[in-house]
Amino acid sequence: MVDAVQTGIANTYAKMRAPRYVQVASTLRRRIQEGHWSVGDKIATLEELENEFSVARVTVRQAIELLQEEGLLKSHQGKGTFVMRSPPNNRWLHLATDWDSLIDLISANVPRFLEVDTQQELQIDPDDGKPAEAYEFFRSVQMQGKEPYALASVYVAKDIHDKNPAAFRERVALAVINDMEDLQISRAHQTLCIGAADIETAIQLKIPLNAPTAEAHCIVTDANGTVIYSGDIIYRGDRVKLNIELLNSSS
Repeated sequence: MVDAVQTGIANTYAKMRAPRYVQVASTLRRRIQEGHWSVGDKIATLEELENEFSVARVTVRQAIELLQEEGLLKSHQGKGTFVMRSPPNNRWLHLATDWDSLIDLISANVPRFLEVDTQQELQIDPDDGKPAEAYEFFRSVQMQGKEPYALASVYVAKDIHDKNPAAFRERVALAVINDMEDLQISRAHQTLCIGAADIETAIQLKIPLNAPTAEAHCIVTDANGTVIYSGDIIYRGDRVKLNIELLNSSS
């Protein structure tokens, strides 16, 4: 049974895009966070971790070095590796599952807009709606204080943008759209995928290459079924928390 579990872990890790040492470090970090090892405890040996994850010794060392840089672990020559502290709970960003919650979440954000040299043509799935005649494209980094937490690539229908172009250069596009009293929104749909940071995302969000990300794709259509907004938002995976109420109790 143990061999089967280890084989399953190795196969799963092999299919993931993140480097092996990042994957191992993520698992060890989660074990510390969940109390598998408490502060002061000695973690598994290099050999035990090497066998469990079916990786080379150097990969285990890299994973431990990463967690040592975070201050979670410390290795002592001839004694082993010990837990120094638990990971901080930085998952303050609760991804919204309804329109009002989404607007509340982003309305106060002040994006840092990026220069755009080129833009790809917006591809719209027929099931999402009809394309507008033209779109304005924006890229921005979403900030909490001085910390970047999301990278946004957004298309806004040009006729919508031209109603208040200054606002779209100062605020998050969805918040501006929500405040347009003469605009009727018929549908807003968002999907969420788990990904890994590419080079640009890693640089903009100040995270390691291939670090976990949460990638949201949002489509908004007007009363005529025209897509007036299409946004792809890449969130830092270490800041995201998704709460979904599966069953509401009635009083």
